[in-house]
Amino acid sequence: MLGIVLGLLLIGFALSAPLTGILARVGARVGALDTPGSKGHAKVVRPIPNIGGIAIFWSVIGPIATALVLFLLMPDRLVEWAPAIEPHMDRAREAIGDWIVIVVGALALHAMGLYDDRRALSAWPKLILQLAVAIGTVLFSDVRLLASFLGGGGGEVLSIVITVIWIVVIVNAVNFIDNMDGLAAGIAMIAALCFMVATILNGQWFIASALALLAGSLAGFLVWNVPPASIFMGDGGSLFIGYILACMAARTTFVDAAHLDYALGTAWYGLFMPLLVLAIPLYDGVYVTVWRVRRGKSPFVGGNEHISHRLVQLGLSKRRAVAVLWLLTAVTAMSGIGLGLMRPWQAALVGLQLFGIFLVMLVLETSVARVEDPPKSPHSEPRA
Repeated sequence: MLGIVLGLLLIGFALSAPLTGILARVGARVGALDTPGSKGHAKVVRPIPNIGGIAIFWSVIGPIATALVLFLLMPDRLVEWAPAIEPHMDRAREAIGDWIVIVVGALALHAMGLYDDRRALSAWPKLILQLAVAIGTVLFSDVRLLASFLGGGGGEVLSIVITVIWIVVIVNAVNFIDNMDGLAAGIAMIAALCFMVATILNGQWFIASALALLAGSLAGFLVWNVPPASIFMGDGGSLFIGYILACMAARTTFVDAAHLDYALGTAWYGLFMPLLVLAIPLYDGVYVTVWRVRRGKSPFVGGNEHISHRLVQLGLSKRRAVAVLWLLTAVTAMSGIGLGLMRPWQAALVGLQLFGIFLVMLVLETSVARVEDPPKSPHSEPRA
C-alpha cells in the first residue's frame, strides 16, 4: 500500500500541474479574474484568474470518485489492477458510505466557493452552508473527533458538536490564510504531508491515499501559484482544502491506549497533533478575528491584518514572508507527528515551543499594529 500512496502523490501532481496551467490561460481569456469580494473587503484586485481551485478539487476528488465507482461496480477488477488493496477490502466496504458523504460535502463547498469567486456572497450565507455541510458530514459519516474517548450518550453528542466546530474553524482558517501568493497552498501541502506520514505509520491507508492526492495536487498548483502567481485558488479551492484537511484529521486515530505498540503512541496528549499541524492558520484566524471584533469589524470582511501582511510591513519581501510561514508550519507540524510517543516532559517542551512561536508572532504583529494605529493622547487635537 505504501507504493500506492506514493504513486497517488505523483498522480495528484501530474493531474494538477497541467490543469492549473490550462486554467490560468482559460481564465485570463474568458475574464474569470480576481474580484473585490463582498462589500467591505480591503484587498488589491489583480488581473489574475482565481479559478485554480478547480484544478486542486478535481485532482483530488476525481481519483477518489473513480475509485468509489470501481469499488461499487468492478471490485474484482480493482483488486486485479491493485493487488495490495485486497487485504483491505473489508474495511473499504465499511467505509465507502463515509467517503461518499465526504465527496458530496466537498462538492458542495467547492461549488459555493466558485460561486462566491464570481458573485461575492456575504458572510452569513457562506457560514450557514458551511455549518450545514459540517453537520451533514458528521451525522451521516464516521467523521468524528474524540469519539473513542468521549463514549456514547452525552459523549457522542459532545463529539458531534466538537467535530462540527472543528470543520467550520479549519475551513475558515485555510480561507483566511489564503491572502498571499503561494501561502495557503504551501501551508496546506505541508499539513497534508504530515497527516499523510501519520496515517502511513498507523496503517490508515485510505486516508493516507486521499492526503497524498491533496498534497500532490497542491504541489502541482504551486508551480503556477508561487510569487508572483499566475493563478489563484479562490474560495473554490480554499474552502475545499480546509474541509478535506478537517475531515481527514477527524478520521485519523492519533492515539490508541489499548495497543502499547501503536505507531503514533498511547499518550492522551497525542490528540493535540492536529492543532500542532495546523497551528499557523489557526493562530492567524484567531488573531485576525479578535483584532477585527475589537475594532467593531466583521471577522469575515477581509483586510491586511494577517501575519503575512505584518511580516511584509516589517520589511520582508512577499516571497520571504511566505517562506517564513511555510517553515514555521513545517516546524510545528513535524513536532506534532510523534507527540503521542513522547514522555510528558517532552510533550510539555513541544507545547512551550509552540507558545514561544506564537509569542514571537504576536510581538511582531502588535509592533506593526502600534505604528499603524497609535493610541490617541487625551490632549491631542484634531488636525485641520
